[in-house]
Amino acid sequence: MLKRKTGVALSLVLAAGTLLSACGSDDAGKSGGDKKAADFKVGMVTDTGGVDDKSFNQSAWEGLTKFGKDNGLDEGTGYKYLQSTKASEYESNLSKFAESGYNLTYGIGFLLKEDIKKAAKQYPDANFALVDDTLKSENLDNVASILFKEEQGSFLVGVVAAKQTKTNKIGFIGGVESPLIKKFENGFKAGVKSVNPDAEVISQYAESFNSPEKGSAIASTIYSKGADIIYQAAGGTGNGVFTEAKNRSKGGKDKKVWVIGVDRDQHEEGMPENVTLTSMVKRVDLAVEDVAKKAMDDKFPGGKEVVFGLKEDGVGIAPSQDNVSKDALKAVDEYKQKILDGDITVPQTDKEFKEFEKTLKK
Repeated sequence: MLKRKTGVALSLVLAAGTLLSACGSDDAGKSGGDKKAADFKVGMVTDTGGVDDKSFNQSAWEGLTKFGKDNGLDEGTGYKYLQSTKASEYESNLSKFAESGYNLTYGIGFLLKEDIKKAAKQYPDANFALVDDTLKSENLDNVASILFKEEQGSFLVGVVAAKQTKTNKIGFIGGVESPLIKKFENGFKAGVKSVNPDAEVISQYAESFNSPEKGSAIASTIYSKGADIIYQAAGGTGNGVFTEAKNRSKGGKDKKVWVIGVDRDQHEEGMPENVTLTSMVKRVDLAVEDVAKKAMDDKFPGGKEVVFGLKEDGVGIAPSQDNVSKDALKAVDEYKQKILDGDITVPQTDKEFKEFEKTLKK
């Protein structure tokens, strides 16, 4: 078992955060917080990936569920989600929560940005939270923008991929090509190239977060080109990458390929063939829980951006590290510290990546 102090430290930090959250709930209860919680209602509108995408939406729902249970709310009334099967449902789903008197409604994903903006203007007495994009410039006091430094966590799993590839070819599969998913791609490529400048990264987008069959087909193409590791940032589409990797790995030890999961610890998605190398965890669950608690305590960060990066333990390497070598984990620790110290600024855009790559050639 190759579990290192990185995983232990992350677990301790998360445990401490949970303990502090619990303590905060107790204090709130002593000051009349129980009554406040009983009257509080919070909703969540998924993007088309769905609440059971085993990734982004599911992580958000897990955070909302924990918040609801910790505060004695009833599922279906005190906390609830509405699943969007198509983009045209975003606006109506947001409106349903606002018209039903929900205190706070989450829009999960940048695809809901315009619909959140409309709803916030239409229902000024209701609070909304947009995950993965910002409406700060719109000066809407009833909207909080929740952002992550995905490029930082992606850099670290890029370090792992660079340390463990045997073919020097590594893949990246994105969902919808966008500034958000470009942060995953460019951070990952920067991590790979920092460790192994000779490694080739093959990138492709599915243009969907809910097409496992596309994910499988693209993964098949990339693996066939010689890649032995693929990092996927594609929501439900990424499930198809796991399917392809597991099917190939059934062919024997010489056919073994790996997947790097995203958003949640996706170790179980790679079983029983054990194809999950590691995952880039993006703590959407903690962010959702944190902002909901602030809203209930009359400290809602309306009109502001709430950002979660390495410093805030909002992104990082998954606790499941059995398949990661000691050498790779040591490198992760070293590069993480460089990022925290400001010695490395991880690129987010294609332009920034090109500039970053130039510094590696010196």
